[in-house]
Amino acid sequence: MCPPAYFKVTYSINPWMDPDKPVDLPLALAQWEDLRDRYRALGHTVEELTPRPELPDMVFAANGATVVDGRVLGARFAHPERAAEAAVHAEWFRAHGYADVLEPEHINEGEGDFAVTTSWLLAGRGFRSSPLSHPEAQEFFGRPVIGLDLVDPRYYHLDTALSVLDGDEVMYYPGAFSAGSRAVLAHLFPDALIATEEDASALGLNAVSDGRHVLLPQAAVGLFAPLRERGYEPIGLDLGELLKGGGSVKCCTQELR
Repeated sequence: MCPPAYFKVTYSINPWMDPDKPVDLPLALAQWEDLRDRYRALGHTVEELTPRPELPDMVFAANGATVVDGRVLGARFAHPERAAEAAVHAEWFRAHGYADVLEPEHINEGEGDFAVTTSWLLAGRGFRSSPLSHPEAQEFFGRPVIGLDLVDPRYYHLDTALSVLDGDEVMYYPGAFSAGSRAVLAHLFPDALIATEEDASALGLNAVSDGRHVLLPQAAVGLFAPLRERGYEPIGLDLGELLKGGGSVKCCTQELR
């Protein structure tokens, strides 16, 4: 995770971002600290990346890499405003003993568009990540990659439209995907939790699950009961200030597998 010490919205690279809406920075930091502290209270280790003043979106740490089995596929950002973040993440991994760090040839924005299940690496495309990043990831990780087409600009990254709950169990919003991708998801995950548009538009799918606890935006009220019925413990959080940048729980969280 990376503290939002310099978070602000001065440009727009997704439909959530409006430079005319000011960010309450102390509130953004307090909301982020609440998320970090919840992880630690649940027994998880949180490593903190040092923020850079020239990179206001570094708080969205999920985009900086994808880590599977200790191997690190770095990011290559689509927009120049965020491009320099990739090297900061790669530098952190090398400094912390990760020997296998690949700087990619093709555009991918880390766990924004890569979601790891037990059987597959789900890979979004359509707004940011290049389809060419999918075979690159498959070759590097040695895991089958399933490409999924995103068609609604509000759900510009896969992690805004789909969340891995545990193993091969997911929840997702069908309206974010093309017809063919919806069919693929229905085939692979027939028992998935299907989110409503209302919960998806609250970024309720931008969630993190540890297999028991599911941390998600508190406004996605329609997901709480279905999650409990499946044996999960939903934990709602208010990250409203960070939502002004188009991100919530998952966007702030890169998982070190």
